[in-house]
Amino acid sequence: MAYLKPNAFVKSVFNKLAMMFGIGGAVTLIVKGRKSGTPQSIPVIPVEQGGARYIVSTRGESEWVRNLRATGSCELQVGGKSTTYSATEIPAPERPPIIEAYRKVAGEKVVGGYFATLPDPADHPTFRLS
Repeated sequence: MAYLKPNAFVKSVFNKLAMMFGIGGAVTLIVKGRKSGTPQSIPVIPVEQGGARYIVSTRGESEWVRNLRATGSCELQVGGKSTTYSATEIPAPERPPIIEAYRKVAGEKVVGGYFATLPDPADHPTFRLS
C-alpha cells in the first residue's frame, strides 16, 4: 500500500494547528501505538454517510492506520470532549461512496491532490466508527 509522507511543516506545525482550532472541520484522532502503547494524536475530518461515522486516511498506509488496525479502538476529541469508538476497516470495494462523501466534506482544494496522487480507493484505508 502507498503512503504520502507529510513534510516537516505539516507534521510539526499544521497538524497541531488543525487539531487546536478545528481547521476544515478537523478533530483529533487519538489512537494507541501498536508497539509502544503511547497515544498518537492526528487531525482527521470525520464524515457521516448512511447513518454511520467514518474516517478516511488521505495519505494512505500511515502509522495511525496501522495502529488503529492493531488496537481496533480510538478516541475522537472535539474541544475538551472525548468519545471512544470501536473501529472497523471498510473493504476497498465498499469505500468509493464514503470517499466521495469525505471529499465533499473536506473540500476538493484541501484533499484533491491526495486522491489525484493515490486514485485507487484501496490506497485510502477507511474505518467505520461505532
